[in-house]
Amino acid sequence: MSLVINHNMMAMNASRNLGQSYGSLETSTRRLSSGLRVGTASDDAAGLAVRELMRSDVQSLNQGIRNANDAVSLIQTADGALGVIDEKLIRMKELAMQASTGTYNSDQRLIIDSEYQAMASEITRIADSTDFNGIHLLNGALAGAHDGSGIEATGMVKVHFGTGNDSKEDYYYVDIADSSADALGVGSEAGNSISTQALAQNSLETLNKAIISKDKIRANLGSLQNRLENTVTVLGIQAENVQAAESRISDVDVATEMTEFVRNQIKTQAAVSMLSQANSMPRMALSLIG
Repeated sequence: MSLVINHNMMAMNASRNLGQSYGSLETSTRRLSSGLRVGTASDDAAGLAVRELMRSDVQSLNQGIRNANDAVSLIQTADGALGVIDEKLIRMKELAMQASTGTYNSDQRLIIDSEYQAMASEITRIADSTDFNGIHLLNGALAGAHDGSGIEATGMVKVHFGTGNDSKEDYYYVDIADSSADALGVGSEAGNSISTQALAQNSLETLNKAIISKDKIRANLGSLQNRLENTVTVLGIQAENVQAAESRISDVDVATEMTEFVRNQIKTQAAVSMLSQANSMPRMALSLIG
């Protein structure tokens, strides 16, 4: 190679290599400092696309877990109120048994009936007042077909926990029948009384049916709660596995990247040293001129 002063090819070559080594060192530094192998689309375009979908799935699954847990809380609230209604129905049957015997006169039966009707009124009050986050649970508002097209959804509660909108995989409904005294067929609003011996005896069968109806509601809620709790477990496992898959795509292997960092650091230092040497090469021409 000729000794020239207009162009310093060795310096240009060293500068190009320095730029490449410094760029690689910058990438290694960014990956080690962020912990991400894929920080920009240029690192791995396909990997970035897959990672972002996985990240959205993880966030959706975590929210699905919270949705399912909220539904469990809703069911527990309803079941707790139904437990109190259960006690009222048992007391009403006890009163009906008491009024069914012939050892009480009409005035005494009226007194017994007054407590009986008070229990029925309390059942209706509990059904009308039990709510979760402003949603009434036992007054029949959550019975019937679901319609979520309006500002306020009507009918059954739709519990959404999946990442899509497939009824087989992503949601199901919580249906709670009306648990008021009228719906159960007891109390004055349902034409039920124990003011006479005959009415009291007939009320025994009515109360048995009411207790069975209430038990069916509680059994349905119990099965739904168990299903939701199992759903939470499955969603947690699914979110964990998707998170692990996303980590394998996007997270940096620190040991491997540190090795690459040291290599690029040495190359950069060598390139800086060689560029300094190459820049001094044209001065050799001065010794020939001088």
